[in-house]
Amino acid sequence: MKTFSKKILQLLREVLIPISFLLVLLASQLASAARLKDIASIRGVRENQLIGYGLVVGLKGTGDGKSEFTSKSLARMLDKLGIKLENADIQSKNVAAVIVTATLPAFAKAGNPLDITVSSIGDASSLQGGTLLQSPLRAANEQVFAVAQGTVVIGGDGKDMHLTSGRIPNGAMIEKDIQSDFATKKMFRLTLHNPDFTTAARTVLTINKELGGQYASAKDGGTIDVVTPASYENRGVELLATIETIQINPDSRAVVIVNEKTGTVVIGDKVKISKVAVAHGGISVKVGSDSKDKKDMKEEKIAVLDTGVSVGDLVQSLNKLGVSPKDLVTLLQAIKAAGALHGELEIL
Repeated sequence: MKTFSKKILQLLREVLIPISFLLVLLASQLASAARLKDIASIRGVRENQLIGYGLVVGLKGTGDGKSEFTSKSLARMLDKLGIKLENADIQSKNVAAVIVTATLPAFAKAGNPLDITVSSIGDASSLQGGTLLQSPLRAANEQVFAVAQGTVVIGGDGKDMHLTSGRIPNGAMIEKDIQSDFATKKMFRLTLHNPDFTTAARTVLTINKELGGQYASAKDGGTIDVVTPASYENRGVELLATIETIQINPDSRAVVIVNEKTGTVVIGDKVKISKVAVAHGGISVKVGSDSKDKKDMKEEKIAVLDTGVSVGDLVQSLNKLGVSPKDLVTLLQAIKAAGALHGELEIL
């Protein structure tokens, strides 16, 4: 019985250990994967910027002073309200001219609210406590898509407040629908946020595998066209819902980004360093040195690494030596100049 039990345990070990290894491997692969909706956008699904001009009233003497456009705007508004003024040159410190901006989301429908931002364009010192009067918001084609009005809210902690700009939550109402018909479209175009030929090819293969046919094709490194399968006819929304949740492993170029001001270094995992020796002050870096070199070196700060190591390995070694961010940036620049850093080095 004991012998039988031992055989069962041995069998479980032989089965479970490979399975656990595969699960860890799969988890590591999925960790770098991203949903297609997070690395690409669908052509036609986008936000639109809106802009308008308006007046903020009810200010406590902090509005525009001798501003000609504010005076004329106030006179025109009062005229529309049926108040005729003989002298159109109105001066009021309780009124400020502002620019109103908002972002119109994709598939916006009439009646939906929008958050808006109000910014002074005159010499007003504060918009706090003011009320924006009805202001139309236009897109780049001059069409009015929303109308804004409401009480201006100034954000901040009370010590460092920007008083000439504020927001009005739900301060605008959409007046016109954004026309779109994704249900009956015969083809959809996807654009990668970071164009890359490898990522585009992987995306095409994954989409075709998911849909069970040759429906996706890459036009270039950043554009992928998907033809609507017969099974998804007049069901474009369901098709896009299926496609956008597909897991993709995006490829990336080898790059090191360095911010000299803050000493921040961002390193891509594909950046490698070939054989090189660099000395800077009391720091020595040798890549591709043998153990004899390690014994003979007498410098104060020494980093010895094997050929083909990543920049991440180098940075970790230098951090252990207490190398300052400024020296780290200088060393990376020197290694790149020597042609030993295989990747792009971007300096911010």
